[in-house]
Amino acid sequence: MSALLRIGTQGWNYDAWVGALYPDGTRPADFLRTFARAFNTVEVDSTFYAVPSSSAVRGWAERTPPDFVFALKLPREVTHERRLVDAAGVLDEFCDRVRELGPKLGPVLVQLGPDFGPDERAALVEFLPLLPTDVRFAVEFRQQGWIRDHVLASLAEHQVALALTDGRWLPRDTVLDLVARPTTDFHYIRWMGPNRDLEDFSRVQIDRTPELDAWSDALRAMAPRRIAVYGYFNNHYAGHSPASARELQRRLGLVPTEPESLAEQTSLFG
Repeated sequence: MSALLRIGTQGWNYDAWVGALYPDGTRPADFLRTFARAFNTVEVDSTFYAVPSSSAVRGWAERTPPDFVFALKLPREVTHERRLVDAAGVLDEFCDRVRELGPKLGPVLVQLGPDFGPDERAALVEFLPLLPTDVRFAVEFRQQGWIRDHVLASLAEHQVALALTDGRWLPRDTVLDLVARPTTDFHYIRWMGPNRDLEDFSRVQIDRTPELDAWSDALRAMAPRRIAVYGYFNNHYAGHSPASARELQRRLGLVPTEPESLAEQTSLFG
């Protein structure tokens, strides 16, 4: 199962992680390179705001090892401004750009807004056939009304994943039940937390043991089906997303990279 699991965080560029994950003295320019020694995947938030430049994409690739994978958010121009309508041009530009990552290109998250409801299903139905088949996509709905058999069938028809989000949008039991109903050969999971009250991202402040136990049970049950998992923790989930990611890695039989070993590597090779 370990070969099918990629567990990381939503973003890497946090000053609060210096001393908590990154060795003391790590410069922002070295955050990604250091992060990639601890995890083999990350979700990129900046692409939500604009199509990335070629230089940015090449920089991400150059600073990470060969087996590293980037998950990327589709620009909000597609999801929030155009609401999936007349968006083919932006979609094509984005896909052309991120293909420069080569084998490091992971799934693309189509994150729909909380006001994008099932009454706009026609836009989704017309959008899905536009997605290129050489790029993996996951769609995140933020209304429970989307979780219907016909919607899951539409995603499955186009080999698109239903993004599973542990946050305030859907009941956790509903999301956990959907682990057993993949719409393609991978799951895209986002651990968000129920609120945005946390401001200190240097340490865990909320005990998520029961939730992580439930998630690890659900994911282990999927092992015989050989469904790949791309999973990303937000800092607001428990306070410090790298620690949450390492904790789930342990539960799933992976060996996490502890911050102490990053400091040792820095002292040996820095």
